[in-house]
Parts: sequence; structure tokens; C-alpha cells
Amino acid sequence: MALKGLDIFKLSPKKNCKECGSPTCMAFSMKVAQGAVDISACPYFSEEAKATLSEATAPPMKTIKVGTGENEISLGGETVMQRHEKTFVSKTRYAVTVCNCMDEAAIDAKLADMTKVDYERIGERMFVEMVYVNYTADGAYDYTELVKKAAATGRVLILGCEDPEVAKAALAVCKDGKPILNGATAANYEAMNQVAVEAGVTLGVKGADINELYDTVVALEGKGNKNLVIDCGTSSIKDAMAVAVQFRRAAIKDGNRSCGYPSIVNVAALAKGDMHMQAALASLFTMNYGSIVVMEEMTYAEALPLYGLRQNVFTDPQKPMKVTPGIYSINGGDENSICLTTVDFALTYFVVSGELERSGVPCNLIISDAGGLSVLTSWAAGKFSANSIAKFWAEADIEGQIKNRTLVLPGKVAVLKGEVEAKLPGWNVIVGPAEAVQLVKFLKDLKDQGQC
Repeated sequence: MALKGLDIFKLSPKKNCKECGSPTCMAFSMKVAQGAVDISACPYFSEEAKATLSEATAPPMKTIKVGTGENEISLGGETVMQRHEKTFVSKTRYAVTVCNCMDEAAIDAKLADMTKVDYERIGERMFVEMVYVNYTADGAYDYTELVKKAAATGRVLILGCEDPEVAKAALAVCKDGKPILNGATAANYEAMNQVAVEAGVTLGVKGADINELYDTVVALEGKGNKNLVIDCGTSSIKDAMAVAVQFRRAAIKDGNRSCGYPSIVNVAALAKGDMHMQAALASLFTMNYGSIVVMEEMTYAEALPLYGLRQNVFTDPQKPMKVTPGIYSINGGDENSICLTTVDFALTYFVVSGELERSGVPCNLIISDAGGLSVLTSWAAGKFSANSIAKFWAEADIEGQIKNRTLVLPGKVAVLKGEVEAKLPGWNVIVGPAEAVQLVKFLKDLKDQGQC
């Protein structure tokens, strides 16, 4: 239910609150209702009132935390259906699956390949955050040993196991890492609930269809367990999408908190070995409510576009993505290589750096702080100017790090040439092309002329 300030005020102690300065606590109650402050900030509310209000004012989707320390992951917590309504809270996480039906060599190879996808893009680490450890009774490899191997990677584990005894043995060696036990069904939820609660881990819930899934969630809530995630199923892509969308809609639009849990989508099982289909489904469920997307494998070819998509979806649309200002060496550029400069808007950086790499010419791309705006926008706002360039040159000690004294300006701000020359005496300032795609020919021509 959505509480108004008056609802909260009715539960308030009505003392002279030092937190809000209001003798009636109405101001504080209004702030709580708007989500500006947490109810725990008031020392006068009783614990019972705090518990009641905390649950009532919580997001329609429960925030579930798994993993520990620097590997802790937050799932859920969403308040809207679409990104344009409000920034999404918890980004989709990716997992690679291993199974006790595989031989040891295949397991070791897959876990090793998984760790190779690990790089940074615009200040965010891009890597496979989780391992889905699947159990089958027909598997020849010891499941507990497989769990130990997966835990050694340092990733958060998801135990895909519906056998309570096997799950209990596996949790005995990994529960300190706060994994997800994904195996509660209509047939075994009581036993699996006991195993998960005793180990203090999140329980994943499955169902033959959406109705059975919902009924099992409600039954688990009746036993006091709300530390849950929803498995969208593997019967068909259509059914998995229906669960992901309808559970999210029921939680956010209809206020049904029994549907308000993060989701697991096993696209590896849905794609049935088709890697192209897996890539398409991973993209689909990244945009459509997959809190965790499980994949057969993750290669750089899949990771680059997928993580780029995730970064676009799960960033604040009102805050432009920026790269860190500094000197970026391209094609082995060193202190004697030609310099180019542009703004810190991420899209501009990736377009320009890509064309510079295509040219094959060693160079230094110098990025200054322009507020995350594009070239013309930052120039019009006064954030990309001769003064800002000169200031960054001094702050970053560009002349102390680079001996080359040729600087290429973006063609769209050719008007800055004279001012930059005045601010950076001794530098040969050249106006570059207006479009990034023209940089390849431009640099090759400069190289032929002996200027770089």
C-alpha cells in the first residue's frame, strides 16, 4: 500500500522531534512518505511502528542481497516498469552455468574462460559476477566438489538443486559466501525452505506454470520466508517472458508484494545450445526484468555489446556517461606521438577512439572535463574552451608528460584554434575533421606529410 504523510503521522509519537523541528512530526512524516528520509531517522517512533512503516514504505519489489564483502550484489528494489519513468535501481547480473554432468576438464576450462571476461568501461567493471552450479542426479562428477571449484572463482554462486539433502551438503561448503539456493518447487518447498533458512541463504522458487509459481511463493511467505528470488522457468521463451513481465507488473502496478521479488532467467536452457539465440535472449531479458541472466558461456564477442546495453539501460538518463579525463594512448602512442583532444562524453570518446585505432597511427587522445557533454554542447555551455583546455593542460601536467607539440582540435570547434594557440604557446594547433569517420584519412595524410 502507498502511505501518505497523514498515515505516517497517525503512527507518530507526536513529540518535539529534533530531526524535523516540528512539534507535531508532520513535516517528518511527509518526508518519509516522499521517500526523502528513512523512518529510522526518528528516535521517537516505537520499534513496532518502525517495522510496520518500513515494510509499508519499502519499494514494491523487495531488495535482496546475495554474496558478501566486495562481491555483495543487490537485486530488485525497483519502483517502475520503464526506465524513462525513473532510473532503475539494480542492474542485471550475468552468470555462467556449470553442471555435475560435465567432466572435470570441461568444468575447469569453462571456469577458466569465464574469468577472462573482465575489463573496465566508463568506470564500471564488466565481468561475469555469478556462477550457476547445476545438479542432476545423473551427473557423474561430485556436486559438492563442483561447488567448491565454483566458489574458488570468487563469484557469487547459484545452486540449481532440487534435492534437499544434496543442497544441504553443498551449502555446508559455500554458505558463508551467501549464495542463492535455486530449487524450491511445489513438491519440495517445505524441505528446501528449511535448508535455506538454516543456512541463511536466499531461496529460488520454481513452478510448472505461473500459477503454481505464485502459489509456492505465497506458501513460502506464509512460513515467514521473504528472502526469495523467482525462477522464470525453462519450458518456453514465451512462458519465461510472461513470468518476468507479469510478476513485475503485479508488484509495481497492482501492489502485490508476493510478486515483488528479483528474477532468474536461464537463457542457456531456453536457447538450447544456439549461441545466437542465447545472445538475443540475454539482451531481451536485460531490458525486460531479468535480475539474473544465466548463460551457457560468456565470450568477449558476447560481452562487449551485452555489457554496453546493460550500462545504457541501468544508468541515470539525466546524467550523461563520462570517461575519466586523462591521456589515452592509442596504437602504442608515446610521449613523441601526435596529440588530439576531445570531450569526456562517453559516446564521443568511443566513436573517436575507434576511428583513431582504425587509422593505425600512434597518437595520444587527451580528454578534458567537459561535464559529460558533446563537443558542440559543451562548447556552447563554455565547458569546452581554450580556458578549460589550458587549465587541464596545467592540472594534468601534459607538457611534462608529452614531448610532441602538435595538437588536433575537433573540427566542429575550429573557432577555438586562435584562442588555444594563445593559451598554449609553443603548440602547433591543427583543426581536425568535422566528423570522426574522417579521422582515419586525416591522420594518414598527416603521417605522410611527416607531421606525426
